[in-house]
Amino acid sequence: MSMYFPTADECTRKTIFPGVNIATCACEKMMMSYVELQPGSIVAEHSHPHEQVGMMLEGRARFFIGGEEKILGKGDMYRIPGNVKHRVVALEEIVKVLDIFEPIREDYR
Repeated sequence: MSMYFPTADECTRKTIFPGVNIATCACEKMMMSYVELQPGSIVAEHSHPHEQVGMMLEGRARFFIGGEEKILGKGDMYRIPGNVKHRVVALEEIVKVLDIFEPIREDYR
């Protein structure tokens, strides 16, 4: 096992909502999360104190952040300040997303 080059087998894997699976990798102060959402799956509305930024890698999803709503696709980015309510609805295909959190979400570790 390398301290600097984690393998996929060393990532923590969780199902956070039905049809929404994550694999995470963390350093001391930040965390990266690779997310796959099955078509039609929903990340229920929630908030957390962590700052979150992300990028769509594949697919299309409807994002609701604060009072705004937007459909995002491959290459689109988003930012979610701490304590802002948000939810996501995957559209007609598998959605793949990369999320970065600061500080680390201990519930995802």
